[in-house]
Amino acid sequence: MIRLAVPADLPAIVEIYNATIPSRQVTADTEPITVASREEWFVEHRPDRYPLWVWCDAQAQVGGWVSVQAFYGRPAYAATVELSLYIAPTHQRQGIGTQLLDHGLAEWPRLGIQTLLGFVFAHNEPSLRLLERFQFREWGYLPRVAQLDGCDRDLVILGRRLTP
Repeated sequence: MIRLAVPADLPAIVEIYNATIPSRQVTADTEPITVASREEWFVEHRPDRYPLWVWCDAQAQVGGWVSVQAFYGRPAYAATVELSLYIAPTHQRQGIGTQLLDHGLAEWPRLGIQTLLGFVFAHNEPSLRLLERFQFREWGYLPRVAQLDGCDRDLVILGRRLTP
């Protein structure tokens, strides 16, 4: 089941996010974040503009989430958003990311969203493949812009237009 996130979901959302940090493959954060540090971020995800949806299993446990947020914060970019998608380690490779993206792609255009951007480390092959299956294309490549545990990492900017 996919539904809008509620405040009670925030600990699970943070737990899923934090589970990605040790891999050094998904996020540029290098230390776990706290629920308190994400409270304002959560409030910014208004259902009418920047929804945050969660995928829940049969026991109503959150197993993944997808969100969009403002891209650049200036009026000319209002129809462009940055995409975030995270799946719990116990639920990966079960099609949940596909379900969440399908859901978002059906809903985002009615919110006035025209362009989706994904910022993905070049060594994160699973995320790159998933977004490419959804017609995201490489729109930019930033070599060696991140450093994780002393290793330089490249960032791929993927984009997709939702309207012609």
